[in-house]
Amino acid sequence: MQNNAQKKWWNPDVYARKIPYLEQRHKIIGAIRNYFNGQGFLEVETPALQISPGLEVHLRAFKTELYEPFEDGTKTMYLHTSPEFTMKKLLSAGLPKIYQLCHVYRNGERSERHHPEFNMIEWYRANDDYYTLMDDCEKVLQAAVTAVGKKTLLHKGVECDPFGKWERLTINEAFLRYADIDVLATIDDPDASDPDPKKLMAEAKRIGIHFEESDRWEDVFFRICLDRVEPKLGFGGVPTIFYEYPKCLAALSRTSPKDRRVAERFEFYVCGLEMGNAFSELTDVVEQRKRFTADMDMKEKLYGERYPIDEDFMEALKIMPPATGIAVGIDRVIMTATGTDDINDVLWAEVAK
Repeated sequence: MQNNAQKKWWNPDVYARKIPYLEQRHKIIGAIRNYFNGQGFLEVETPALQISPGLEVHLRAFKTELYEPFEDGTKTMYLHTSPEFTMKKLLSAGLPKIYQLCHVYRNGERSERHHPEFNMIEWYRANDDYYTLMDDCEKVLQAAVTAVGKKTLLHKGVECDPFGKWERLTINEAFLRYADIDVLATIDDPDASDPDPKKLMAEAKRIGIHFEESDRWEDVFFRICLDRVEPKLGFGGVPTIFYEYPKCLAALSRTSPKDRRVAERFEFYVCGLEMGNAFSELTDVVEQRKRFTADMDMKEKLYGERYPIDEDFMEALKIMPPATGIAVGIDRVIMTATGTDDINDVLWAEVAK
């Protein structure tokens, strides 16, 4: 007789262990939908097949070919790493408050908290700022735990109370507190997309963080962040909102009107687990093209490939209203609400290895 380790994942004896998590998944997704519907959001659906999959330097996309009937040749397409570009086109089309629950695809990612195909919830508010999104995040996590009859989130044996007063910590405050580094002081030119790393390297050396001499400023930043800062986030009994990223890490977010050294971008954490990434959206087409080009130049340098800019998105950006938006890994929300540490427990089926 086969033991469970030898049986297929779909064998009833094996799959039975996952069913309680999946039943809770269903309740949590329903509760989150109810929250957004109650706030006057419209649920939308956009194609996973895109001209540009997303232009973050370190994300790897799945590439395919599109064959159009009655036309010669093919067109290179990608599975989206986020529905961001198309959802912003819907903002340009006049939809003021939208959300989407969808599958997204990222190549080269598989671990107990990553999966090559996973579930994301992304939402946007036109004519609003990212502080409103911080409030949304609190309500979403509260809805998730309430849906399954709990009061706290749980990850790696540590509890986190989404109903408590969330910690809101700027990046500079967090680096000062946990790494004893004034990280903004290590950037001579706040407008540089790739700052000189020497000052940050000196600080990393002082506190005993290893780095390579070939590292860029961003590389050293994340070495320090991953070693000293991120493991502390969301461990104070409540989730942590980690905001005001240095401008060189702005991605698609706008520069803060209060401090030109930083961008209006935040992430939030539960027990050291990053849950979502938010922006006050950049609507300056010239600046956006500059950032996209710099990012793809860096991607080509590091990985030998670049993805195309979606020119249709750039056209839509010209009329997009001021807005704020966020992408949250819905599977991670479900993991922490149900208390499992493995993303595969909350997926109906895994991508085959």
